[in-house]
Amino acid sequence: MESGSGPRDPSDGPQSPVDPPAAPPMAPPVPSSPESPAGPQSPSPPGYGGPVPPGGWQQPMPQGGGAAFALGPLAGWGSRAGALVLDALILLIPTVVLIAIVVGVALSSEVGGVVVGLISLLAFFVVTLLYAPVLMGRDGARNGQTFGKQIVGIRVARDNGTPMDIGQGVLREFVVKGLLFGTVGGFFFSIPTIVNFLWPLWDDQNRALHDMVVSTHVVQA
Repeated sequence: MESGSGPRDPSDGPQSPVDPPAAPPMAPPVPSSPESPAGPQSPSPPGYGGPVPPGGWQQPMPQGGGAAFALGPLAGWGSRAGALVLDALILLIPTVVLIAIVVGVALSSEVGGVVVGLISLLAFFVVTLLYAPVLMGRDGARNGQTFGKQIVGIRVARDNGTPMDIGQGVLREFVVKGLLFGTVGGFFFSIPTIVNFLWPLWDDQNRALHDMVVSTHVVQA
């Protein structure tokens, strides 16, 4: 039996029954990179789902390709109503002139007054029919604007990205707004006419019902 009075040799092993495991070496820190291995992150494309300017609406990708572009802030109900009143006042001028001509001719000749009256009504109908479509079909910055819309600084824009033309103006202003919601709506106590006029007040994109029918928005110019 060996005595344990002498000093312990370090080569005999550790004094504790189990040595603690050695800590693994620390890996050098990897600097963070703003770009992923697949390349820089591209921003979201504009259009539906992309960044939208405050208070504004973005046009979807035009059919047939091409870059989408923001149309700008939507026109409010007040500016739309103001443009409608201004256009009515502008059309009132030729109406007063035609009435004066009819009254003057009618006082001088009964037959002549009837003929001139019919011609005047036809002329007023043509002017009313073509006023908005012709003006809205202009090229450049005035596209989509009547004189009233031009004064208050708004314009009509098509959802598919193409400019307004005379045919689209006739469809929107005369057929849908005038005949459908105006004339036909008059047979229902003008309720469709009033609802169409007030609809932008609660629509999330400030559209009237005729805008939904023809796929247009009214935006600030």
